[in-house]
Amino acid sequence: MINPKIIDYIFSSASIQRWNDYPRMVELVELDKQAHKFIIAYFIAKFEPDVNYNHLIEAGIFEFLRRVVVTDIRPDVFRNALQKRAKEINSWVIANLEKSISSIDNGLFLQKFEEYLNNPNIYKKERFILKAASYLSTRWEFSIVYQTSTFLSDIESVKKSVEDELEDYYELIGVRKIALKKKLAKIVDLSGRLRFQKRWAQTPRIPETSVLGHMLTVAIFSYFYSLEVNACEKRIENNFFVSLFHDLPEALTRDIITPVKYSVDDLSDIIAEYENKKINEEILPNLPDFIHEEFCYILGMFDNFKDEFANRIYKDGKVEFVDDISKYNMDRYNPVDGKALKQCDKLSAFVEASLSISHGIKSKELVNGKKQIMKSLKEIEGVDFSALAKNIDEEFCTTGQTQVRMDFD
Repeated sequence: MINPKIIDYIFSSASIQRWNDYPRMVELVELDKQAHKFIIAYFIAKFEPDVNYNHLIEAGIFEFLRRVVVTDIRPDVFRNALQKRAKEINSWVIANLEKSISSIDNGLFLQKFEEYLNNPNIYKKERFILKAASYLSTRWEFSIVYQTSTFLSDIESVKKSVEDELEDYYELIGVRKIALKKKLAKIVDLSGRLRFQKRWAQTPRIPETSVLGHMLTVAIFSYFYSLEVNACEKRIENNFFVSLFHDLPEALTRDIITPVKYSVDDLSDIIAEYENKKINEEILPNLPDFIHEEFCYILGMFDNFKDEFANRIYKDGKVEFVDDISKYNMDRYNPVDGKALKQCDKLSAFVEASLSISHGIKSKELVNGKKQIMKSLKEIEGVDFSALAKNIDEEFCTTGQTQVRMDFD
């Protein structure tokens, strides 16, 4: 499904510092920016006709991987270099990633990646939506940077440049709605705030990852899982976005670690009930009515309970819960691999613990957490998550640490 080398690349983005030539009141990293970008892109796409969500997901992952490789180049310098040496730069990106991704989807993922980089005429609408989302997530970050940089001589010109770029995307309805700073902007703010909530908050860890960044790593794992099981297009789309939004309610409740959530009888049910209440009060009213039903399905909100990790389909206009999603691997069933996505969620947590331990940060919480996660990993539809975790752990233990890279914006 996925090998340790590409996981290393993905998680190295949690160490890529953004705006690091400006004073910042909080740490801003590339993984969080990319997660926020995907969330914003989802909402922008919902207002546009004829968007291919599989292409949107693919393009976003391709751009994310390229950004990790070229992170040492300032964005403005990189854009200028691309205009003059696009072929050479893209070849260099592929050369860096080829060994890590060549086995994914029997080589088809690598083939699509190369085609995407070398042919700017494919996925045109999806590229434009992602550019707009990238700009809006950068603009959101800049609003933080600006607060501590007003004494700098060039900050007003940077502000003007950031604000002027908004006009380039006004043809997108979602961009105009976010720019108004009304309802949809509240969801952008809410999701953005998840970068301030750190995972494993009770123990030191390297690299630190936020709830926002974690949501994206789970989504990318779910995408690779979907490819491995030959999922239909709607299943790939659902699996990605269910994973991307699976912790969104934590922006309203804060992250409650698993041992606490399940140590008190019925506490998890009480939390789920409260999450439903807050979603109905603070999230759904800020979304257009036409996506309410779909978004509830993505969040796993049902009549009398909430479970984002339930296997589910649509059949005869109603939600049904099933044991074997593979029997419903057709777009018309709108399938979600809830149980597999839970494994992706656990795998991401396992990687977080294993990576930190490989860096020498070895607390009892990380060691015990890693052991408990390993016990709960299983095989689903031919994908052995336990074996995958062991592979990852062995690789990290023998090769050591990921690179810490810096990024300018």
